[in-house]
Amino acid sequence: MKQPWIKNASFDGLYVLAPPFLALLVVYLLPDRFKTTDEMPVAGWVILVLLVDVAHVYSTLFRTYFNKSRFQQQRSLFILVPIACYVVGVLVHYTSGLWFWRGLAYLAVFHFVRQQYGLMRIYSRSESVPSWSKWLDTVVIYVATVYPILWWHLTPDRNFNWFVDGDFVQRESVTLKAACTTLYVLFLILYFAKEIWLYSRSRWINWPRNLLIIGTLVSWYFGIIQFNGDLAFTMLNVLSHGVPYLALIWIHDRPRKPLINRVAFLHNGLSVRQSWIIFFGLVSILAYLEEGLWDGLVWRDHATVFGLFMSLPKVTDNQALALLVPLLALPQMTHYVLDGFIWRRIRNV
Repeated sequence: MKQPWIKNASFDGLYVLAPPFLALLVVYLLPDRFKTTDEMPVAGWVILVLLVDVAHVYSTLFRTYFNKSRFQQQRSLFILVPIACYVVGVLVHYTSGLWFWRGLAYLAVFHFVRQQYGLMRIYSRSESVPSWSKWLDTVVIYVATVYPILWWHLTPDRNFNWFVDGDFVQRESVTLKAACTTLYVLFLILYFAKEIWLYSRSRWINWPRNLLIIGTLVSWYFGIIQFNGDLAFTMLNVLSHGVPYLALIWIHDRPRKPLINRVAFLHNGLSVRQSWIIFFGLVSILAYLEEGLWDGLVWRDHATVFGLFMSLPKVTDNQALALLVPLLALPQMTHYVLDGFIWRRIRNV
């Protein structure tokens, strides 16, 4: 039976399936302090947060607002979602800044979890297996992601956060943590027993689905539970999510026509290299501009990176922040919401 790759074995292997394993290898090679503290080197922040995490948010533009036919088909959705996100964001932030970040954190978690579920469904699309086997796959992908998040909620001494300190509701509970761990281990045993049973029947292994599930287990368990460092968490969390997302956007929605028709060397369309330069260059520039505004107006954490923005006045007034913060966070909020609508087509590739 043919393996259900999205594009091919080399592309999927490198850009979709390998990131969590490569990230774990890098984390193991890091000095011990980066595995157990909240220390985040500037270079690490630029690569992981700016060029992967924030950039992948802007890559959604190529599948939505930059795609003329899709925009016309879903015009109302693409216009109303950012308006609704901003209005709700302002109202929540006006009530409580912490509750704004808390709501955004849980929305982000949902987005990250659903991406793994969606990839699992894509890699399961051609399988002829009993319905209970598909059900177990679904349970395990959620167990692999939700258990570490629950463990994080029940272990308040983490040296990292999703967005800001206190964005998760946390309360220590050894008993509940032990119960969750028992269920976690039980479902993993059932899953691998199921895979052995399927192989005994068909002599075939669905490699992309299994590597996707194992990679999810690796990145979420080691990033949240095993290590307690901001750099370790960010590397395992961001690379495992952002790199596959950028890769999927690029193969399905990368620029294939000239952006400026009068430029002679683009008249015959874009080469793969030109397409990649335009794609990644644009999302990186947008990411830099957004983070520069965040740093100049709100955070003031990375002056060495965003020196051009340090002349902006830092906003401290609560009412002004209630209008500004949801505006700066609007690309993220829109990305999280629209992502639930724009990937259904590739399940049948």
